[in-house]
Order: sequence, then structure tokens, then C-alpha cells
Amino acid sequence: MRINLLLSFLLLPLCAGAEDLFTISGRIVNDRGEAVEYVQVGIPERGIGAISSVDGRFEIEVPAETLEFHHVSYETAYLPVSGPAEGLVIVLKEMELPAAVAIGGDTKEKFLLRPGTRFVGALGGFDVRDGIKKGVELGSVATARKPFLVRDILFTVTDNYIPGCVVSVNIYRIEGEPEQFINVLHKPIYVNVAMSSERQYFDIRPEETLLLEPGKYYISFALVDCDANAIREYWDTPESERNPLGLHLYTPVYFKSSYYRSASLGKLDSIPFNIGISVKGLEYQ
Repeated sequence: MRINLLLSFLLLPLCAGAEDLFTISGRIVNDRGEAVEYVQVGIPERGIGAISSVDGRFEIEVPAETLEFHHVSYETAYLPVSGPAEGLVIVLKEMELPAAVAIGGDTKEKFLLRPGTRFVGALGGFDVRDGIKKGVELGSVATARKPFLVRDILFTVTDNYIPGCVVSVNIYRIEGEPEQFINVLHKPIYVNVAMSSERQYFDIRPEETLLLEPGKYYISFALVDCDANAIREYWDTPESERNPLGLHLYTPVYFKSSYYRSASLGKLDSIPFNIGISVKGLEYQ
């Protein structure tokens, strides 16, 4: 028997309260006029967030506060909101990438992170039958005791029935009290997950040189895109004719400390289990 730990309580949209909300929409580009994909748009302090489409388009409802635009390769942009607006063009400025860092000394191959103990029969992941909730983020916590060069990020998908599914992998350094999550990537990592009832194994190798200093890190896995038209067709199909397997992506579940957030730019909360991400590379001695 399988137990589906879909964390459905994580997928509920966050409410901004009883105040007036304004619809803000537009397109996000870089300074060359090229679309910027999968930008996090929202108000972090309120836990209000959405993700732009692959062509940079976004739409979000927010109160009269400052809207923020986050992407790992660009400087954060800000937009004061005083009323509804459409057709906006938000220009993001590219961040200069730091020079690759190399340190001397011997190294040895090592896993920085392993999944933990398997929760036999349990599955976790994302379900979009009740709405497209891009930005839901799950992950695992790792501690680097010595400088560590990331070579491979591995995870498993047991089955996927979300059409056009794209997930992102991110790494945050955890600092301070209360905890702050600081993004350490300079290039986004996106993974296309094919629709399949078969188990899929992923071994992701970051394009950038990713050297982690000693400290605590959160390695996350988030849903950033899916085929909205195909999902709308699912909703428009009479219930008796729908695919009984639904619209989900499942992964194995393991007992090990982790975090989740229920929406892009929302608060990260601790949970006692994770979806089985592993990280391996070279530890400097």
C-alpha cells in the first residue's frame, strides 16, 4: 500500500488579508530586451509570490506595497504598487558573475548530502489538480564541515503526470538567528521532467563552479512551470472521463530534516522529512 504524503496543506494559496488587492501584469526582460524566464515575483514579507512564465510574462494580485522581482542571475528589481497596472515592462540588470574560486590542497570524493531513512510506501511531491501552484519548494539540509565543490545533484521521480513539467534546483546558505536563506547560485538550474509512469533518475551537474564554504545549506526542489493549457483541458473534461491518475509528480519520501515553502517568496518552514535529494562532489582536506 502506498501512502501519498503530498503535503497538500503546503499547496494552499496564501491570503493577503481583507485589504484591497490590485492586479499587476506585464513582462520581464533583461537590458537587451530578452525575456527572463521563471522570475519570482511577489512580496516576501507577506508570503505573496508567483513565478513568471518561460517568456517572462507575469500576473499577480498584491496590496499597495512594493513588489519584488527575484532571479538568481539578475539584481532584484522593485516596483511600488498604488493601483492596478497591466502591460508593464520590468527590466532586470544582470549580475556580474564572480571569478571562479580555486583552493589548493588534497581532495576526496564524498557525499555532502544523502536522503536519510526511506519512509517505505510513502510518496511526496506536487499535485496541481486543484490549481497551478508554481513555486512550491521542498528540499533537504546539509552541513559542509570543510570547503566542498559540488559536482552532482541527484534525485528520483517515481512517476510524473504533470504535462510540460519543469522543476528548479537551488542551493541556499543558512545563516543567522532567525534563519536567513541566502541563494548561492549565479546560474539557474532547470530540469524538464517527462510525463511517465516509470521511475526517472536525475543527475544534475551545475554549469558554474560551485564551491561551498563550511556551513549549513538548504538544497531545494521547486515546481516552476507546467503546461497550463493541458491542465485546463483536464479541468474542462467531465470528471468521469479524466485520467484517474490525476496531475501529480511523486518522489520517494525520507526521514531527514528539511524545509518547505507553500508559494514563491513565501516563508520557509521546517519539516521532519524530505524528497531524497543527494549531493556529491569533492571535499577539500
